[in-house]
Amino acid sequence: MGDGTSETKSSNQMWGGRFAQGPSAIMEEINASIGFDKKLFAQDIRGSIAHATMLSHQGIISADDKDKIVHGLDTILSEIESGQFEFSRRLEDIHMNIEARLSDLIGPAAGRLHTARSRNDQVALDFRLWVKEELQKCEGMLTSLIAAFLDRAEEHAETVMPGFTHLQTAQPVTFGHHCMAYVEMFGRDRQRVRHAIEHMDESPIGAAALAGTGFPIDRHMTAKALGFREPTRNSIDTVSDRDFALEFLSIASICAVHLSRLAEEIVIWSTPQFGFVRLSDAFSTGSSIMPQKKNPDAAELVRAKTGRINGSLIALLTVMKGLPLAYSKDMQEDKEQVFDSAESLELAIAAMTGMVRDMTIRVDRMKAAAGSGYSTATDLADWLVREAGLPFRDAHHVTGRAVALAEQKACELAELSLADLQAIHPDITDKVFGVLTVEASVASRTSFGGTAPSEVRKQIAWWRTRN
Repeated sequence: MGDGTSETKSSNQMWGGRFAQGPSAIMEEINASIGFDKKLFAQDIRGSIAHATMLSHQGIISADDKDKIVHGLDTILSEIESGQFEFSRRLEDIHMNIEARLSDLIGPAAGRLHTARSRNDQVALDFRLWVKEELQKCEGMLTSLIAAFLDRAEEHAETVMPGFTHLQTAQPVTFGHHCMAYVEMFGRDRQRVRHAIEHMDESPIGAAALAGTGFPIDRHMTAKALGFREPTRNSIDTVSDRDFALEFLSIASICAVHLSRLAEEIVIWSTPQFGFVRLSDAFSTGSSIMPQKKNPDAAELVRAKTGRINGSLIALLTVMKGLPLAYSKDMQEDKEQVFDSAESLELAIAAMTGMVRDMTIRVDRMKAAAGSGYSTATDLADWLVREAGLPFRDAHHVTGRAVALAEQKACELAELSLADLQAIHPDITDKVFGVLTVEASVASRTSFGGTAPSEVRKQIAWWRTRN
């Protein structure tokens, strides 16, 4: 998908003329990109129609030639969509395949399409259009995932569960609050997607090979026709730029990491040892030898997709890191990474949205675990500060002694007697038992963004007003 300016068709290559012999089989194999860039057919045809229309409007080609070109391109689009089009590796890429077929259909008029255009700005346009459309698709899918979490958060705003640090029980939280943590994560992912669309909303077509063109083209006209905000402002940067692809892969990698963290929790939560959730049959598989098993394969595969997506980002960063301006053939290696990552990310988001909506939340198991590990110890320390006037460090020490006593007695903090607690510190009263339950603990966390059900509902309401 490199530089191609000649419109002469030789017996071997569309760009013939300069070359007396055809390429060797090895060169043809390494040079061809039609195996993957045929995915860009719709964008290529759309860009060519806009370009031909602009050329005619500017008087660079005749209206008759423009009509023939547009009709021919529409015919080719129908052929590709119906599976009748024959792609040729000999013609290297999607651009030359379409151009050759256009020549077969309409004759010499096809040769006028490439006026004031290079394959360099052509591929930059096609790829940018494709990535922009993919980002818009991801935006919609993330919105659906966020909506799924909002529904579960509202349903379980009061469902208590253990909150973890270091995967150790820390403090009680609500499952609704935990769901809202993922709403925040995927909300940031969606915002990154929107920013990326804004960054790349410039049309490359008209930059030509790298220096622009002497023809009196109207780049603002083609930009508007193709749905871009404006044309790019530097022809060298235009054909060199793959920032939009790198930004897509960066966003995909961050989002995939968020999905992977969620997948890991689902894998853990669905084990018999935790039993917090039960996955539906739609997102589980059985064992070939152990009939009792129900494996969270969908979550595990979402977790694994992250490796592919992260690898694609590193691959393209490495391809681009040493390239001088402007275009180099190395940049042909940009598309497979993006195509593969887009497919993986779409699948992962769709699978996770389905799992979040379908999984059964085992409220009883979550509640039973919420008080384990002396999770209300911080509430005891806070009570000592608030009611007994102790400095927090002293309260921390007193609470530690209470936890040690509960461990010795093999009971929970709330099961210690008042006498036990007063033996540790005489200012403790029976009012302390009002903060030692997990329900009281979560209800007390009313700070902005806290886990209290009232606060969770406020955050849900705020998110529901966002588009």
